[in-house]
Amino acid sequence: MTKPNQKTRKRGFRIRKLFKNLSLLTVLAILATAAGLVYLYATSLPLADSDRNSRLLDSQGEVIATFSAGGKDSVPVQLEEIAPDLVNATLAVEDRKFYNHYGFDVQGMGRAVLVNLEHMEMSQGASTLTQQLARNLYLSHEKTWTRKAKEAMYTAQLEMKYSKDEILQMYLNEIYYGHGAYGIEAASRMYFGKSAKQLDLAESAMLAGIPKGPTYYSPYNHMKNAKDRQKIVLNAMADIGKITQSEADKAYEKMLSFKPESERKTVESAPYFRDYIRSLAIKELGISEAMLDHGGLNIYTTLDLRVQKAAEDAVAKGMDAKSELETALVSIDPRTGYIKAMVGGKNYRTNQINHVLATTRQPGSAFKPIMYLAALESKQLTSASMFNSEPTLFHYDNDRKTYKPGNFGDKYLGEIDLRQAIAASDNIYAVNTIMQIGPEQVVSMAKNLGITSNLSAVPSLALGTSPVSPLEMASAFSVIAAGGQRTPPVAILQVTDAAGRVLYESPQTKAETVVEPAAAYVLTRLMESVFENGGTGNRVSATIKRPVAGKTGTTNTDAWLVGFTPELSTAVWVGYDQGKAISTSDGRRAAPIFAHFTEQALASVPPKIFTVPDHVVSVYIDPESGKLAGNGCEEKRLEVFIGGTEPTEVCHGTTDDSDPGEDQKARQVENQQGIQEEKHSWWSDFKRWWVE
Repeated sequence: MTKPNQKTRKRGFRIRKLFKNLSLLTVLAILATAAGLVYLYATSLPLADSDRNSRLLDSQGEVIATFSAGGKDSVPVQLEEIAPDLVNATLAVEDRKFYNHYGFDVQGMGRAVLVNLEHMEMSQGASTLTQQLARNLYLSHEKTWTRKAKEAMYTAQLEMKYSKDEILQMYLNEIYYGHGAYGIEAASRMYFGKSAKQLDLAESAMLAGIPKGPTYYSPYNHMKNAKDRQKIVLNAMADIGKITQSEADKAYEKMLSFKPESERKTVESAPYFRDYIRSLAIKELGISEAMLDHGGLNIYTTLDLRVQKAAEDAVAKGMDAKSELETALVSIDPRTGYIKAMVGGKNYRTNQINHVLATTRQPGSAFKPIMYLAALESKQLTSASMFNSEPTLFHYDNDRKTYKPGNFGDKYLGEIDLRQAIAASDNIYAVNTIMQIGPEQVVSMAKNLGITSNLSAVPSLALGTSPVSPLEMASAFSVIAAGGQRTPPVAILQVTDAAGRVLYESPQTKAETVVEPAAAYVLTRLMESVFENGGTGNRVSATIKRPVAGKTGTTNTDAWLVGFTPELSTAVWVGYDQGKAISTSDGRRAAPIFAHFTEQALASVPPKIFTVPDHVVSVYIDPESGKLAGNGCEEKRLEVFIGGTEPTEVCHGTTDDSDPGEDQKARQVENQQGIQEEKHSWWSDFKRWWVE
């Protein structure tokens, strides 16, 4: 029989052994936990889907947009760029203990586990804000134990690697708010047409309630559900003391002004340019769509976001959002060929056709400067060349065909020179010109300027009957702006992979002289008259406070203004996709868009005159006869010519009886005065533009 003290000793031994084992297990658990935490800390988080998307950057390295197969709208912002009420509303309804836990709400998880065990399924969760972020960034939304385990691991890693503010910022930039908007900035712009920083309490509570059920709580889909959810959010904010109950009630009663769903636009900048870059990357650089969407590439482009915003603002101001009328604007730096802005349509959400690239629209009279450039360079035409503006029947193709153009409104001006013809957009003068120099020469000049569309070598080409794209027109006019130097349009500067390795670098293209500089300058000075008294662009001249040259163009279905300054060559087109006729008011929209864009885009750039090249002379002429202005001429105008093409015959008027020797001396004096006064005129104009 065992003695009592032996039993006591055995029991004590077992207790000590059990204690030692428990202590060992505890130590092992602590070590395992520590090792696990060290492992998680040392292990990188997987790439989020948004991190795999290739990024589009502007000329300053600022992110313009991302490439994604889902086409989601997202505009990342810093936490300080989000209204405090929105932050407080989100925390109140999603995770009140966010700043006090380490990624997990233990009490909430305990309750959820008991419910799930009771029902033997994943029917309830208690996700913290960090857990939601982990799920949105790295996982699916299926309710399985495996997914839950991964979620816990990624949650711990997020808490280890980022501060609370950084996690909150990532969450607010990632969460889905419905209707394709990811992140609070995209949602704020979509629902209220304002930035997240400008949200008030009522708007913040409305948006904070949406992520729980983006479809069910969408104010566009179910306003009652959205208002009920807003009330829950406001009461939650009052419960934690972020606002008073009185403030909550007042915010709930406030009538919110939502942006009409029909007017919603994509929140990313330059969506048409993004699509253009995607096409270039795939077709010209050989980058696959999968690599664009998930390769983490950085595509550095020529776009200037400040200039792009000016373009988007000008289009928004100049177009009627409710009309089916469409538009396009593209602007190129003539000195580099860089595409600085591209707006392919009025609203990307409703129409993804990039009209900048459309090669089915007739440029009308906007094409005439290309023809006049060919005539000037060949010296078959000068600024003083005269044609009679009157109804005319033209014969061509060895007299087998005829062509009878007419002027707009049947207005004919009689004997006019080239400056008057360009300013008034006279069609008879234009066809006389192409009949004199030959349409083949015009086609050749267009090709030299970079136009690749097929052009019909017929008399009507002078009136822009062969379709070209706005991009081609802006590029062609950029050659004139650059004094005859052509640099092909450039959009992509560099492509790097996720590791920063350069995959593509735009070659350094040297500008090629394709037009005589003197001819380009003479045409530029003539095209300035479009914005002067009597010119077709005169109605917007007060808007533009700098030297500018251009040409309007109007057909039954299209309206254009293509023009340039020394810094930007811009084409604006307006018309209908269906090709239906445009009204008179429709046809007047292109010029104001061009004017407002040019001034806003160059607001920080001092006005600059066009550089005068060699072999340009300036003389006074008699506008009525095109001859040198003599003492007896009632009117005289300072005009520019390619050296050697200026008129030599002097106009004496009706009272001049001077002899030829005196004529020669007078002409020399007039020419010298003309050059001096031309220089004085430039300086006076420059000072006037600067002061205004």
